[in-house]
Amino acid sequence: MSSLVISVENLSKRYVIGHKLSGDDGMRHRMEAAIRAPLAWVRNGGRRRAKSSEDFWALEDVSFDVMQGEVVGIVGRNGAGKSTLLKLLSRITEPTSGRIRLRGRVASLLEVGTGFHNELTGRENIFLNGAILGMSRAEILARFDEIVAFSEIKTFLDTPVKRYSSGMYVRLAFAVAAHLESEILIVDEVLAVGDASFQQKCLRKMSDVAGSGRTVLFVSHNMEAVRTLCQRGLFLDDGKIQADGAADSIVEAYFAEHAKGFGRQKRGGYARIIQRIALKNDSNQETRQFRPGEDLIVEIAYDTEKRIDKPYFQIVIQSSRGNCFTASMLLDGHRPGAIEGKGIIACRFKSIPLLPQRYTVRMAIKANDGKEFLMNYEDVGSFNVTANLEDYGYAGEFLTRVSEATAVVIPYEWHLPDGTVASVSLSAPIAAISE
Repeated sequence: MSSLVISVENLSKRYVIGHKLSGDDGMRHRMEAAIRAPLAWVRNGGRRRAKSSEDFWALEDVSFDVMQGEVVGIVGRNGAGKSTLLKLLSRITEPTSGRIRLRGRVASLLEVGTGFHNELTGRENIFLNGAILGMSRAEILARFDEIVAFSEIKTFLDTPVKRYSSGMYVRLAFAVAAHLESEILIVDEVLAVGDASFQQKCLRKMSDVAGSGRTVLFVSHNMEAVRTLCQRGLFLDDGKIQADGAADSIVEAYFAEHAKGFGRQKRGGYARIIQRIALKNDSNQETRQFRPGEDLIVEIAYDTEKRIDKPYFQIVIQSSRGNCFTASMLLDGHRPGAIEGKGIIACRFKSIPLLPQRYTVRMAIKANDGKEFLMNYEDVGSFNVTANLEDYGYAGEFLTRVSEATAVVIPYEWHLPDGTVASVSLSAPIAAISE
């Protein structure tokens, strides 16, 4: 029977946001304050008290339990409180109220820059992290070669990590967190820094870690990774748990809620820009089921409080193995001069060359010539591609493993020794082409 390894009870975290003093707080105004209210001036150390401040609750009254061996995906839009929760669980910061009980050692991989000493080399940081976890030098040495091989940075092992690129840093940090002895592994969206092949390698390793009986908490904006890796999910929004259940149902709840509105958060003082996302087929019907070769239309309904000049929309279609293809106004240059009030922007992907798998739609919006994020990359929808590949001429032995294949198939031809030219395409079923 599994035992309880994480218990979170009524957890809250408050930050006090102070507002900047106005530019008129110079020497003359400080002297005036000292004359008018000398005691207050002394109490404040000769400084004027900030005119106002406000409480920002990053988490409010969060409670949940995690059992040994569970892999829990934590999802939510940017600013929902996910990273704050992981920092509290990793004991990087303290809660304002509530209680956390952990049974076992915790290895964390949060934002780039945490967990390593910048002046030490990669080799020295491996031993430092092992020592922090209570491991002996012999125990660390037993895993040292695995860590180095996984990180793929052997050449730079004796270089101070302050000289590492962000990708190198993440490779080593993940290798250390995943291979050293800990009962609980906590991983934030930091994996987005690595390349696609290394991300897949990390996801496979997390699956192995979970299979060994260790507990994993995983924050990600990649909903397909959450579906693939996790049995359970937590959906956070506005610092509160909105849903807790099976990973598939949590991802669906996330999409259902946030298809209603994306963009800058109300919690940060901004209004949402995107009101609704709709996925449509080439018959202009809203659906989440597509066939290879159909058109995929991503329709974006927006509503801006004020004029936004030179907006750039970027859309990415993603499978569990990484990005498939993208549409980027920053790259192609086709963008509106401005958007204001209500309107619709749509992107039509023609004849999608996708194998039968499950896919995610990600989106970002930039303004000010691409210098300002109005909406950072978020998953805004999902869809399935379904088909009998035999209808498209496929007859290979691996048809049952199509979900593991690279998702995009551009038309190609095999030129065989006997002179046969075999064409492969997902543009349309063979029967439709022959007609």
